Amino acid sequence: MVDDSVEKRREVAIRGLVVYLREKEDDLFKEQLDGGDITNEVMKIVVTRGAITSDPASARIVIEGTEVLDDLDVPRACALLMELIYALNLSYPKELKNTFEVFQKIFLELDGLKASPKVMSLKNILLY
Repeated sequence: MVDDSVEKRREVAIRGLVVYLREKEDDLFKEQLDGGDITNEVMKIVVTRGAITSDPASARIVIEGTEVLDDLDVPRACALLMELIYALNLSYPKELKNTFEVFQKIFLELDGLKASPKVMSLKNILLY
């Protein structure tokens, strides 16, 4: 059965963005069964999938080994992680520099004129 939900499409788009920018999905997402160890995670979105593939994934945000928010869908977890980074004045993970720059400069339109060439190229592709 194919899942056509908006949340699933958004999740696939975000994961595709990470791959397009030649960064590793594992640096942002951690796929996990219930009850796994998160104490070693610095900044991750931990995703738990249901037994049936059509069930929506549940996500939680982990910062410095502490679960900060839970019971989210993956796209909302990405947005809230971005908000937490700003609210807590945290630095972006170096491994995901381009992904978070796209979130900031293209999606949130914050300081969009000053972007790296890679991000500006993607922005031009999306606009035209």
